[in-house]
Amino acid sequence: MRSSLRYRVFIHLAAVATCVVILAPFGWLLYSSLVGQTDLIARPMRWRPEHVTLDRYREIFAGGGASAGAAFRAAMVNSFLVAAGTVVISLVVGVLGGYALARLRFPLRRVTLLSFLVTYMLPPIALIIPLYLLMSRLGLLDTRSGLIVVYCSLATPFTLWNMSTFFASLPVELEEAARVDGCGRLGALVRVMLPLSKPGILATGLYAFLLCWDEFLYALIFTSTAQAKTVPVAIAEFTGRNAVDFGLIAAGGVLAALPPVVLAVLFQRYLVSGLAAGAVKG
Repeated sequence: MRSSLRYRVFIHLAAVATCVVILAPFGWLLYSSLVGQTDLIARPMRWRPEHVTLDRYREIFAGGGASAGAAFRAAMVNSFLVAAGTVVISLVVGVLGGYALARLRFPLRRVTLLSFLVTYMLPPIALIIPLYLLMSRLGLLDTRSGLIVVYCSLATPFTLWNMSTFFASLPVELEEAARVDGCGRLGALVRVMLPLSKPGILATGLYAFLLCWDEFLYALIFTSTAQAKTVPVAIAEFTGRNAVDFGLIAAGGVLAALPPVVLAVLFQRYLVSGLAAGAVKG
C-alpha cells in the first residue's frame, strides 16, 4: 500500500512538473504581450510588472490602413484559407491513395509508398529553387493558390502514409461483408471504411493543418505582399528597422496559437484514438 501510494504521488508530481515545463513558454508569451515595453527590457527582470496594457491587442484587432494590425488580420485569413485548402486536397489524395496502398495488391506497391515517404523526408531548403522556378513559370508566386500547391507537396506524403497504415489496421472482413451484400469497392470504402476511419482522418487532417499553419520558410520565399503572406511571416515583420516591439510579437504569437489549440481541444478524443489505432500496423 505504501509503495502504491508513493508511486501515485510520484506520478502526479511528475505530471505537474511536466506541465509546468511545457506551459512555461506559453505563460511567458502571454505575460510579454500584456506588460509594457519598459518591463520587458528592464534589468533585473521584473516578475511583477508596473504597467499592464491591452494596447497591442487593440492595435492588432482595430488597426487600419497599412498598420501592422491590418497586415496581421489579413495574414490570419490567408493562413486559414491556405491551410484549409491544403488539408482538403491532401486528405482526398491521402484517403484514396492510402486505401489503394492498404488494400490493393499491385507491383511496386511498397516502393511507391516508400517513395512518398522519402519525398516527405527531404529538407525544404533543397526544394526551394526548383519550386520557385516552377511557380514563377506558372504565375503562382505571391498567391494563396501557389502556397496551397507547395504545401500539398509537404502534407500529401504525410496523409498518404498515415492513412495507409490506418486502413491497414481495420479488419478486412468488414469490407468483404459489404462487397458480398452488393457494394462495389468504392461503395465499401464510402459506406464502411470511411465511417470507421473517422478518427484517423480527423487526426491526420489536424496534423496537416498544423504543418501548414506553422510553416515559415516557403511562405517567406514565395510571398511578398499582404494578399498572400501568412501568420509566421506577418509576425516576423513586426520587427522594425530601428526597434523591436517584443510585446507586439508576443501578442501575435498568442493569437496565432489559438486556432491550433482550439482545434486540438475540440478533436482531442479523435486525435488520441486516431493516432493509437493508426500505430497498430505499419
